[in-house]
Amino acid sequence: MTKPLLSVEDLTKTFGGLHAVEEVSFQIQQGEIIGLIGPNGAGKTTIFNLISGYHPPTRGRIAFNGRDITGRRPYELARLGIGRTFQVVKPFPGLTVLENVVIAAFARHPKRADAERHAWQILESTGLADRAGLSAASLTLAGRKRLEISKALALEPQLLLLDEVVAGLNPTEADQTIKLILQLRDSGISILVVEHIMRVIMNISDSILVLNFGRKIAMGKPAEVTRNPEVVKAYLGEEAACKP
Repeated sequence: MTKPLLSVEDLTKTFGGLHAVEEVSFQIQQGEIIGLIGPNGAGKTTIFNLISGYHPPTRGRIAFNGRDITGRRPYELARLGIGRTFQVVKPFPGLTVLENVVIAAFARHPKRADAERHAWQILESTGLADRAGLSAASLTLAGRKRLEISKALALEPQLLLLDEVVAGLNPTEADQTIKLILQLRDSGISILVVEHIMRVIMNISDSILVLNFGRKIAMGKPAEVTRNPEVVKAYLGEEAACKP
């Protein structure tokens, strides 16, 4: 069996007496999209923060490419090949779109000319090249979310953590973002994505991990998960589960 790109074993995070994440285990294979869903407060963002190094786990182990990365710093993990976006997009508003991506590109390309060349390539692939010279503050929400993805891609990640990059977009913008995510998957990037829009998460995910109160309650193919009684009760609701 192929060795997983990411392996999470019994991951636990407590804040005081609160178990934000409790004994969660899962794997992500190369070129796979895993959807992460659950009610608000289920532990989804905490999972992202643990994998990307923003919080150390209380217990458990995280391995990336067969290497134990538990408790490593965010900048170390970025260099190893883990990139992420944030639910609240915060570009550098006083800089251009290109300059925002160049800053991230410096992590891989210390020389400015190389960083700019790499940033241009990223913007062309994400559809922002025509706005490269504009202020990041001038972008629409869809543009800012695409810029957030562009900055993460500038790190040349093998694993990309996407936090609600479709939320708030109109149907056309959402479809364009779905297309981009699938293109990234097809290029070989593995993706862990948090999204509350069910038509999005069900259509792009190879498997879905469901959290509730910090614990994993299900993981499987989208069709399997939507029929799981515990998932229906905790998150989807009877009406959603009955939809084809």
